[in-house]
Amino acid sequence: MTGLVKKIDDATVLNRPAKMGSFVVMLSDDDKLEAKLKELAEKEKLKKIVLTIDNPSGPPGYDIQKDSEVTVVLYVKRKIVKTFAFAKDKLTEKDVASIIDALPEILPAK
Repeated sequence: MTGLVKKIDDATVLNRPAKMGSFVVMLSDDDKLEAKLKELAEKEKLKKIVLTIDNPSGPPGYDIQKDSEVTVVLYVKRKIVKTFAFAKDKLTEKDVASIIDALPEILPAK
């Protein structure tokens, strides 16, 4: 997942003129997670992506699948454009590439 976070951060920096924003919501009640996320941000030198924590059931209205370890939601003006969901240990580099390749669907045409 670190590779995905880093690539989305890089894409967010690259697409700054298009006002692209990005964030990661970790669904957990682990008291040590905040420190782990700070460590990740520092280690990977993340620039624009926001790392945050929510309760294990996730934010209302996003319909996060309970059996998904990773869910990526691409949206524009609060309207979901595309969703990717992956079971535990199923996110691959090919999947990360597919997510990055889908970003033009939410970015304005150049």
